[in-house]
Amino acid sequence: MGAIPHDRGTDFRVWAPNAAAVHVTGSFNDWADPGLPLAAEGEGIWSASALGVEEGEEYKFRITHGDQVLVKIDPRARVIDPDSHNGVIYRDTFDWEGVEWETPPLNEMVVYELHVGTFGCGKKGGPGTFGEVIRRLPYLKDLGVNVIELMPPTEFPGSTSWGYNPSHPFAVESGYGGPDGLKTLIREAHRQGIAVFLDVVYNHFGPGDLDLWQFDGWSENGMGGIFFYNDWKAETPWGHTRPDYGRHEVRQYLRDNALMWIEEFRADGLRLDAVSYIRRTRGNEHHESVDLPEGWQVLQWINKDLKQHSPRIISVAEDLGNNTALTAWVEEGGAGFDTQWDSSFVHPVRAVLEAPEDDDRDIGALVSAIIPSCEGDSFRRVIYSESHDEVANGHQRLVSEIDPGNPASVWARRRTLQAAGLVLTSPGVPMLFQGQEFLEDGWFDDREALDWEKARRFRGIRLAFRDLIRMRRNLGGITRGLTGQHVDVFHRDAENKVVAWHRWHEGGPRDSTVVILNLSHREHEFYELTLPAAGEWVVRFNADWTGYSSDFGDTDLICVEGREDEVGHPAVIGGLKLPPYALVVLSQD
Repeated sequence: MGAIPHDRGTDFRVWAPNAAAVHVTGSFNDWADPGLPLAAEGEGIWSASALGVEEGEEYKFRITHGDQVLVKIDPRARVIDPDSHNGVIYRDTFDWEGVEWETPPLNEMVVYELHVGTFGCGKKGGPGTFGEVIRRLPYLKDLGVNVIELMPPTEFPGSTSWGYNPSHPFAVESGYGGPDGLKTLIREAHRQGIAVFLDVVYNHFGPGDLDLWQFDGWSENGMGGIFFYNDWKAETPWGHTRPDYGRHEVRQYLRDNALMWIEEFRADGLRLDAVSYIRRTRGNEHHESVDLPEGWQVLQWINKDLKQHSPRIISVAEDLGNNTALTAWVEEGGAGFDTQWDSSFVHPVRAVLEAPEDDDRDIGALVSAIIPSCEGDSFRRVIYSESHDEVANGHQRLVSEIDPGNPASVWARRRTLQAAGLVLTSPGVPMLFQGQEFLEDGWFDDREALDWEKARRFRGIRLAFRDLIRMRRNLGGITRGLTGQHVDVFHRDAENKVVAWHRWHEGGPRDSTVVILNLSHREHEFYELTLPAAGEWVVRFNADWTGYSSDFGDTDLICVEGREDEVGHPAVIGGLKLPPYALVVLSQD
């Protein structure tokens, strides 16, 4: 489907079941009216072969429906000219330069979510590009992340956007660098040892600059026509533009789009936005929310075909309903996702750390966040304290929520490191949001670039994130437990606001890892707790180190000793000093 160039010219194919006639016109025939006629193949498909028409020519379809003549951009256009807003014939001749890559397993991933338009800029102002993201890949590699997740890079109206208003789902945003720019980014990320996930939006399209709307002239109830539901099922929070999952051609459109990113662009995974609006409708005063079985079938089809392409392709759901059926395999009736964003982690974690008073920090809520609710596999959830949604829409970056008057205060810095510790040591797939590692403050705005000067000013905090990421990935070979399935929150002190948990893969030295948080401004000179095993436990990370910030306390934590009692059980250890808002990680040699 679409415009398919070959050695002799270009073939055009388009779905327009209600058209009386379809023509293609463009720069190759001086925008003739009506242009080259397409023949009806049956089942609403129209096609023509145009000899001599080459890559780079601009084109549109002219569709006749009754007394209407509609000039429309190809629904599968791969490039949109930013000036003329015409489709551009694109031929895939990209050179991957022999770069080979294999996606890391879920339990070894650290994901970094970024927005191309604001991440890549070196200064305040204009939108960034794929090329500028490439320039910062060595920075990301040094930080230790091994997956970047791009907010939607598809064509959207205007020059700035979050990307969740796709107007041309098969075209890459020209302002970012177009399809070859994205392929170059993915190739160079793979060269640096970094996987790339793409955010895709299948719960709605547009609603602005949407040539899909009433594409072939037909519609009902004044709604969107062949690509959309034409009744109340079209309603979403972003416009009445939910795709009609009941039409085979629309399901095929979505499935083909998903496979394009994997097969042609070599993306390592997809994150599907707002899946709850694919599997259900939104209730209002006129009707109740109801399931959309055909939406569930679309999810199953996409995920099954992704896995058939490669079992290492990762599919991520943003549903925020903690629906375990989403990560059950298709053969078991599930939707077939590998993992999903976990709202039951981020909200209690932020609530505990944002609370102005220590007495209001709910240890029980934090423990519930640390322990996964997903059955059988701890990595079927993505955990985070910041994302594009959590730092906008009325919410700010964690440092700004902790201390609105001074986001760089010592208390904001300490508790931000605690948030990082929770994300990077709790069971799940950890995710950071751009700039989190250097205390970016305020809220996410697609018109304002990251303040990269903070990366220099807070290089100690960035180093702390780097050290935590290295531990999470077990790059030093001493914290394997952080890649394991198991967790035991073995210490809960609601009075002193101290919590500790044990992570392990198989257990034992260099595997079993203990994390201790002091969620209070009070320092403990001699704090007692029971460690999981006897013997010496070495401090692998101490957030109070002055190397992370010169005004931290540099509490001296060399190692602690676990001793057995008379019957051979691990006994209470003494002498563990806990600084204010401590984050301490231990393991054994």
